[in-house]
Amino acid sequence: MTSCMRLHCDLIALRMLLLLISVLLVFVRSDSADNRCLSSLISTCEDCLRRGPECVWCSQERFLDGAHVSQRCGSVSDLRVRGCEEAFIQNPNVKVEVNATIGSSQVSPREINIHLRPGGEVSFVVEVQQLERYPVDLYYLVDVSASMQDNLDRLKTAGLALSHLMKEHSSDFRVGFGSFVDKPLSPYIDVHPSKLLNPCSDYEVNCRPAHGFIHVLPITHNMTEFTRVIQEQRISGNMDTPEGGFDAMLQATVCQKDIGWRPEAKRLLLVMTDQPSHLALDSKLSGIVVPHDGRCHLEDNIYSQTTTMEHPTIAQLAEKLLENSVYSIFAVDQVQYRWYEDLLDLIPGSYVGRLFPKASNLKDLVVHAYKKLLSDVEVQIGLEDGQAQRFRVSVTALCPDGSTVSGNTKCSGVRPKQTVFFRVTVGMSSCPADGGDRDVLMSVRPVGFNESMSVRIRQMCACDCAQTGRCRDDPDPADCPAETSGCRAHRSAAVCSGRGVCKCGTCVCDSSRLGNIYGKFCEMDDFSCPYVKGLVCAGHGRCVSGECVCLPGWTGESCDCPVSTESCVSDDGLICSGWGKCVCGKCVCDDTRRSGAFCEKCPICYSSCQSHWSCVKCHLSHGLGSDALQLCNHSCAPAVEYVEDITELVRGKYCQYPSSEKCQHRFLVDLASDRPQLHISQHPVCVWSRRYFKTFLSAFLLTVTLGIGMLAAIRQLLRARNCSWQSNPEQQFDHSRKNSYVPTTNEKTITYRRDRLPNHPVEMHSHVPKKPLSDAWQ
Repeated sequence: MTSCMRLHCDLIALRMLLLLISVLLVFVRSDSADNRCLSSLISTCEDCLRRGPECVWCSQERFLDGAHVSQRCGSVSDLRVRGCEEAFIQNPNVKVEVNATIGSSQVSPREINIHLRPGGEVSFVVEVQQLERYPVDLYYLVDVSASMQDNLDRLKTAGLALSHLMKEHSSDFRVGFGSFVDKPLSPYIDVHPSKLLNPCSDYEVNCRPAHGFIHVLPITHNMTEFTRVIQEQRISGNMDTPEGGFDAMLQATVCQKDIGWRPEAKRLLLVMTDQPSHLALDSKLSGIVVPHDGRCHLEDNIYSQTTTMEHPTIAQLAEKLLENSVYSIFAVDQVQYRWYEDLLDLIPGSYVGRLFPKASNLKDLVVHAYKKLLSDVEVQIGLEDGQAQRFRVSVTALCPDGSTVSGNTKCSGVRPKQTVFFRVTVGMSSCPADGGDRDVLMSVRPVGFNESMSVRIRQMCACDCAQTGRCRDDPDPADCPAETSGCRAHRSAAVCSGRGVCKCGTCVCDSSRLGNIYGKFCEMDDFSCPYVKGLVCAGHGRCVSGECVCLPGWTGESCDCPVSTESCVSDDGLICSGWGKCVCGKCVCDDTRRSGAFCEKCPICYSSCQSHWSCVKCHLSHGLGSDALQLCNHSCAPAVEYVEDITELVRGKYCQYPSSEKCQHRFLVDLASDRPQLHISQHPVCVWSRRYFKTFLSAFLLTVTLGIGMLAAIRQLLRARNCSWQSNPEQQFDHSRKNSYVPTTNEKTITYRRDRLPNHPVEMHSHVPKKPLSDAWQ
C-alpha cells in the first residue's frame, strides 16, 4: 500500500514538473518572438527585414538621437510609440495580385503575382471545374515481347470495340499506337548476330528485332488505319524479365508533335505489359552511365538514344507526365499487379488494372479507368530548381461534398460540372544567399488538365530607402566639432545627461540592460516609467524623463486609459445604460446597487412596487399601445409587455398602481432574468364598480349573520349551565367532597434491641398516610 502511494505521488510530481517545463517553454518562445527584432547585430534595413515578418525599419532622420542604429528595427507599434512617423516606416506589404484578363474554362485564376518577405506567407484559392464531355486521345503503348502474343492478337479486335464504347463518354475519341521491348544491349537481349535479326530463331518463329520504342501510328480518328496497323504487328523477344516500359512512356509523353497529342483533349497513355519495367540504375549493367535528359529523341519514329541514355527515374517520368497533362493507365498481368500498384502514389494521375488472359476485359478496363481518373481532381505544385528549400507550400482541398482536410491535395468522386477549391498557402523562409531579388516562378497544375496556374513570387528583401541612401544618419567625421555644447540640454547640465558620450557634437547614449536610452541629450528611456501588463506606458506612450507621454487617444499616468467611450456604450446606445460614467474605458455606476459591464444589472433596484410606478404611469398615459412601448422603454429599465389576464401569470410579484381615486392597475414584476420583466394588466380594478359592490355586500351580510348566530349560541349555553347549578347545590358539594383527597403525615419510632449490640439501637422511620375522609365515614 505504501509503495502504491509513493508511486502515485511520484506520478503527480512528474506531471507537475512537465507542466512547469511546458510553461517555461511557452514563456521562452513568446519572449524570443517579442525580442526577435532587437539585436545589436542589426545595422541595416535589410538585416531588420530578414529577422521576421513582424520586424520593420524606421528611416526617419534624427530618430532616437544617440541610440544604437539597431534601435531603428522593431515592430510597427514599438516604432510608433518611440516616435517614428508612419511615412518613414519601411514595412514591405505581403500581398496577392490576380491577373483576371486571362480567360479559362477549367482552372481559375490562370496567373497571379505574390509579394513575399522573409518569414511572411500568403494564401490564395484555385478553382478547378470538371467539364461534362472532353475530347479524348488514347495512345496504345504495347509490350510486344513473345509473352504478349495472345494480348496482341486480342487487341486486333478489341481496339475497334473500345472505340465505339468510348464515344459514349467522349465528344471526339482518337487513338494512336506504339510498341516497346527493351534496350537492344547485353545483358537485356542475346547479342549473337543471328539473334539480333530474329530473337525467336530457336523456336522457328519469325520475330522482329528488339527495340526500345517505335512510334507506329500517330493519334487519329481513322479506326480502319488503326486496325490495319495492329494486324501488321509482330512479336519480339529479350532475355531478362523486366522490360523497357519507362523508356517508352517518357518518349510517348514528351514527343507531343510526333505522337499528335491535341492541346484540348484528355490524354490517356495505355501501357499493356506482363512484366515490370527497368529502373534508372539498371542501365549500368550494360555500361550506360548517361542520365536521361527528359527530352524527345525520335528519329524516323524510333527512339535513337535507347543505347546511350539510362532509363528515366520514376520521379522524372512523373514530372513529364504531369507537365504534359498525360494520364497513365497500366493494364498489366495478374502477377505484376502489386508491382505497378505501388507506383500509384509516386505517379500522379495513374491507374492500374488487371488484364485478363487474352485481354478479354480490355475495353471495360479502359472505360473504368477513364471514369476514375476524371473523378479524381488533384493538384501538384512545382517550383524552380534550387528554390524549393526557401519556400514552404501547403494545399487544402475543399471538395464538392463539403469535406476538407488540411494537407489534402485531392478530391475523389467529383462529377461533371462540379468545382473543387484548393486553398494554397505559400511562405518564404529566407532571402537568396546571393542577395538577389529576382522573381521565382511556381506552378499549380491540376493533374491531367491542359490548363494550369502560374504564380510569380516577388521577393521583398530590400528597403525603398536604400535607393535614396537615407535609411540612417551617418555623420561625416571630418565635420565633427570639438566643443560639447551641442550635447548639453543647458549650460549647467551634464554632457548627454550623464548617460552617454559626445561625438561630433551628437550624443551617443550608453547601453543599459534595463532598456534603451535615447534622445538628443540621452534624456529619454523606455524603462523608468510605469509598466502595465509588462509594457512600459502600457504600450500607448513614450517614456520621457520618467513620465509617460501618451499617444493620441490615451490618457492616464500609465497611458492605460482610452479617451474614447466606445467600450462603455451598451446595446441601447447609452453610456453605461444611462446609470453611470465611463472612467478609463470602464463603467463606474452611480448607484452602488448596480453592477455589470454596463451597469445593467440591479436585482434589488426593482424589488419594491413603488419603484415601477413611474414606468407604469408612462405606459398608462400613452394608452398601453405600440406608441407607449417605443416612448416609455427608454425611461423604463424593465422590459414591458401588456397582458389580458394577469392572474394567469404565476412567477413574479403582484403589485398595484393607483391610477385614479377609484381605480387601480395591477402589474406583475418578474425578477428571474438579468433584466426585470414588467407585465401590466390592460383592465383596471375600480373600487365602486357594481361587481365588486355586490361581492362586498355579500361578504358583509355573511359576516354579520355568522356573528349574530355565534353570539346566540354562546348565550344559550351559559343560560343552561346557570340553571343546572341553581337546582341542586348540595349534591354538587357532596360530590366534590367525595372526590377530595387530603394527605397527612404520621411518624412512628420503632426500636430493636439485641444482646450483642446493646449500645447501638436501630431506628426506622415510616411515613403512613391517613385514609381519605370518605373511607373514614364509612
